[in-house]
Amino acid sequence: MNAFSFAPATRETARARIALQGPGGSGKTKTGLRFAEKFANGGAIGVIDTERGSALKYAPVPGRPDLGGHEFMHLPMAFCSPENLIAAVRAAEEARIAVLFVDSWSHFWAGKGGLLARVEEESKKASNRGGKFTAWAPVNDLEQDMLDALLNFPGHVIVSMRTKNDYSMEGKNVTKVGVKTVQREGSEYEFDVVIDMIEGTGTVTKTRYEPLYNASVHHPGEDFAEVILEQLGQGVDPVQAIADELVADTLTYPRALELHAQAKARNLLGADLLHPKTGEPGKLGELIAEYGAALRPQPAQSLATTPADSSPAGQPQSSMGDMGDKGDKGDKGVASAPQMRMMHACFAKVGLGAKDQREERLRATGLIIGRQVGTANELTFDEAATLLDTLTAYGDFDNPADEFAAMVQGLADQLATT
Repeated sequence: MNAFSFAPATRETARARIALQGPGGSGKTKTGLRFAEKFANGGAIGVIDTERGSALKYAPVPGRPDLGGHEFMHLPMAFCSPENLIAAVRAAEEARIAVLFVDSWSHFWAGKGGLLARVEEESKKASNRGGKFTAWAPVNDLEQDMLDALLNFPGHVIVSMRTKNDYSMEGKNVTKVGVKTVQREGSEYEFDVVIDMIEGTGTVTKTRYEPLYNASVHHPGEDFAEVILEQLGQGVDPVQAIADELVADTLTYPRALELHAQAKARNLLGADLLHPKTGEPGKLGELIAEYGAALRPQPAQSLATTPADSSPAGQPQSSMGDMGDKGDKGDKGVASAPQMRMMHACFAKVGLGAKDQREERLRATGLIIGRQVGTANELTFDEAATLLDTLTAYGDFDNPADEFAAMVQGLADQLATT
């Protein structure tokens, strides 16, 4: 049997991989922060700052909202080794950073501790007999590890790169032939969109997205970022696609095993999502385990210890662990799975998306639908529709959290007076 097989191609919802390049003062940092705010959509922004704290000039000033500014988490880095960048990316993952901005990536090439410095260091080792030529071998491996860490980051990634004028000489004549990026030659091909910044104007010089070809924008910001997001969103969310299969009536135990294997192979088991019944935040791996358990032929066993001959022929083994009962699938009077999936996302838009705000969500839900509930699973279809209509309406307000909180308090005050 052939180990390789082709499957239909889809453009899955991706994460932005953006490079901003230009000389000092061209607007790279400001543009990167403006993009990051749009990409983050309320999530956390992390800036790895190798420019001696220059990004802090764009942070808010306490007590002076009139001065504006961008809110972000700041990580200064003076020694720009590949190992330090890898560690910083891991820290960003652990901190659930939505957008990681490396300002600037050039220092990891030509800065203190960067790749060029490492080549120089390797070339001077007594064990190295080939000089700089052979010194590149271990450094190339380090660079690949750094690239893998950066480009596999689960959120959006933006990097800035410095450029300098490039010249050629023919005889006594010196001719300017363009600009040269301070990074390894060809590094821009690692990114989906490359934007050249000159005096605040950004011009797309490389992109995989047709609507961005040759686009040139003065002070690119939210609108330009929106176009990029539209391109990233024209596909299938792999996490949502698996979740939709889990709630389908046609789900079988072998298919649950396949879905778990797919999610594991694509590093999606730890992906965040909302429980289709309760609306509570959770992980994809946990959801697959829960729904698979209800269909398991031998519920007393863990899938991790299921004998090979107990699975249908050709089905992959998994290690989902002990799984609980799925429970009722409900009826037409119960809130639907799509409603439950939307609920927590809508609550997040009005400032009640945190895991420890469950009681606040239930209180607001009870006041809106006119009866108290102990869990979102108790909602009827119509009640869920009413709740979602309300959340969606307030989510579109300029200040959704305050407006929603005021509305909920008004309902509570009204109830108290009656």
